[in-house]
Amino acid sequence: MTVNAMTAQQVTKKIVNNEPLFILDVRNEDAFQDWKIEGKSLTYLNIPYFDLLDGVEEILDQLPADQDVIVVCAKEGSSVMVAEMISEEGRNVSYLQGGMKAWSEYLEPVKVADLNDGGELFQFVRIGKGCLSYMVISNGEAAIIDATRMTNIYTRFAGGKGAKISHAFDTHLHADHISGGRKLAEQTGATYWLPPKDAGEVTFNYAPLEDNKTVKVGDAEIAIHALYSPGHTIGSTSFVIDDQYLLSGDILFIDSIGRPDLAGKAEDWVKDLRETLYARYKELSDELIVLPAHFMIMDELNEDGTVAEKLGTLFSNNHGLNIEDETEFRKMVTENLPPQPNAYQEIRETNMGKISPDEEEQREMEIGPNRCAVR
Repeated sequence: MTVNAMTAQQVTKKIVNNEPLFILDVRNEDAFQDWKIEGKSLTYLNIPYFDLLDGVEEILDQLPADQDVIVVCAKEGSSVMVAEMISEEGRNVSYLQGGMKAWSEYLEPVKVADLNDGGELFQFVRIGKGCLSYMVISNGEAAIIDATRMTNIYTRFAGGKGAKISHAFDTHLHADHISGGRKLAEQTGATYWLPPKDAGEVTFNYAPLEDNKTVKVGDAEIAIHALYSPGHTIGSTSFVIDDQYLLSGDILFIDSIGRPDLAGKAEDWVKDLRETLYARYKELSDELIVLPAHFMIMDELNEDGTVAEKLGTLFSNNHGLNIEDETEFRKMVTENLPPQPNAYQEIRETNMGKISPDEEEQREMEIGPNRCAVR
């Protein structure tokens, strides 16, 4: 029997298509419980690698013979060894190429829609981390919103579309992942936009992204309108694109709302969060399609692989938008917070330009799930 490498892209397609996949995760139990590959069609067995050094005979009867089996570890090495042992027992098996490190970094581009005058809107789904970034393309020009640090994916994609990246925006100063906005600007000559209220401590030049600011992409009438929407951070800014799409950053998600505490300001920013969600967003059209900067669970993915829903539907179905009592809202937001993201303070300092970790350090800083939402 042969041992095959399965890429993060192949695993993603199985998850999106709801194809069954059995995952043997050989990381330690705490790492597995904290963060794993997720999907409706997946089943799991977690056996630490060190428990399998003497052989895999005792777990063979727990591995299904009628579906694909993939072995997963942190960086690939351990999973290759375990997969080879399983293969030697006459079973078909694959391993995740690059391990959970590769899973954390993979981006799946999904087309959201055609825009006016021949433009296009794409969502980049970072499926292992829950991050969502966006690309608007029009007349040979591209804008990126909430880019990850894996900037080569955006430059390649834009190049394949015959577009030059001219703008890079961050909806806020991120605390759960390292932004690629400034790096994109340096690589392509694009303008890097950041909300000034989040940029008080940054060490670099940027274009101030302020309320009612309109930035056109290409020659077409595709305007990105900035909407000041504090609460997750004091500078959080949403975008309305083409009068059809609301990029909500980390303020509003499909199944939850943003947490206000990643700068240690939970009590101070709860009022801003409520004002944004219950007043500013209420003034917008219910027909706007909400495109958030993160998703929390795989159930938030639509059948086409996008994470998107009408604003009116969220006002009906999202619990965080339906708490009339302000005291109850404050209690929910401040008392139902998940653990802080790993290395979130170092990530904020990196995004401010205060520290410059190397690529491997950046990978380690980002390991784990995103934790930007109120539970």
